[in-house]
Amino acid sequence: MEELIRLLFIIIATLYIVRAIVRWLLPMLFQGMVNKAQQQHQNQQQNYKTRQKPTGGIKVDYVPENKKGKFPDNEGEFVDYEEVK
Repeated sequence: MEELIRLLFIIIATLYIVRAIVRWLLPMLFQGMVNKAQQQHQNQQQNYKTRQKPTGGIKVDYVPENKKGKFPDNEGEFVDYEEVK
């Protein structure tokens, strides 16, 4: 019986110690993660602002090829018609 009470006391004491440590360490860990995320966000915004191009200039990245119709020129055009009975 004495061993059971001693075991329960050790378990309860351990839980309180772990709980106190977790209450102290977790906020510090999360604060570090939040600070890191904020710093990354600020760096991304700074990079975006420096990459913006000046207004007034035009740059064409892609010029499509001049495609003709599906049919060759000697085929003629398609004309709608009505069937007469």
